Amino acid sequence: MSTKKLFTSLLLVALLLAPILAANAQDGEPIIAEPGVELDMVLLPKDPGNPVFVEANEGAMEAHEELENPGELIFTGPTPENAIPGQIEIITSSTTEGVDAIMISANAYEELVPATTAAMEAGITIVTWDSPVMPEGEDLFIAQVDFSETGIVMADMALNLLGEEGGEFAVLSATPDASNQNAWIEAMQAALEEDEKYANLELVDIVYGNDVAEDSYNQALGLVDKYPDLKLIMAPTTVGIAAAAKALQDEELCGTVLLSGLGLPSEMESFVEAGCAQEFALWSFHDLGYLTYYVSYMIASGQLEGEIGETFVAGRMGEYTIEEDPNREDGKRIKMGPFSQYNADNFDEWASGE
Repeated sequence: MSTKKLFTSLLLVALLLAPILAANAQDGEPIIAEPGVELDMVLLPKDPGNPVFVEANEGAMEAHEELENPGELIFTGPTPENAIPGQIEIITSSTTEGVDAIMISANAYEELVPATTAAMEAGITIVTWDSPVMPEGEDLFIAQVDFSETGIVMADMALNLLGEEGGEFAVLSATPDASNQNAWIEAMQAALEEDEKYANLELVDIVYGNDVAEDSYNQALGLVDKYPDLKLIMAPTTVGIAAAAKALQDEELCGTVLLSGLGLPSEMESFVEAGCAQEFALWSFHDLGYLTYYVSYMIASGQLEGEIGETFVAGRMGEYTIEEDPNREDGKRIKMGPFSQYNADNFDEWASGE
């Protein structure tokens, strides 16, 4: 970010917000964003071709227009084959170009930190969303839901589908480096070990499809071949669950091997109708992109400091407070919530928009 641009942005913010922030400091009211500050902002997902990240970009674009930012919103990301190095390259080049904020769904928890730290030292706001980096490499994290809650939801869906009789199930995840999915799986494993109600659920394997449809398809088939008594595949990835559903459909195993996890409803509709996906959950990626943009804009423009205890209004989504991240020491987060769960009983209601 150039010195001239920084000075201009801060001066504008100071003039516009001084009376507002002073009043808020006195009466404890949540901070309301002042529109019109010129900021160049980068939305950096794990894979820009993934439909959930396309939805997140649509949400960010909504906030960009609502906040009347005359700067640029850049949506870019790596290919699946170059996931981690590609994100590092984009962070580094964005730092050189002097953007004001980079909003990252991280492909790796640790490897991106040198690049994000260098960006922060250059005065760039780093907000992670969907999947964080280590706390020292970000200003804060926008959590879609509580990671431990995700694990319990996965365990409960497995129990709901397999019943008290239980049986063997396996996890088809994205990549071994995906910090969000690793945390969800660990939380699910903890729930399985700690609560007697899950005693008959047997987790036999965890495999990775790299969030690539073909790889995930082949991994699903591999699980079926390796475990003849497999009753359920749990896929906490929208790419993985859709690929697994297609694999089960092609092998005429729908209903013989059940399927659950985290899926995008628009991608899963035909599989639900065919009986190839019994129950899954997700949150709104559109809203996640919208909230992420709001927070990043307010921090980059100086309207929020990004400190624990600050309360603000994120447009149509209402009031949020920055809090300690219970899952990461020294981490700060904003939790969006909530989950939505889908099955054959409520899917028609979702599809009709009721």
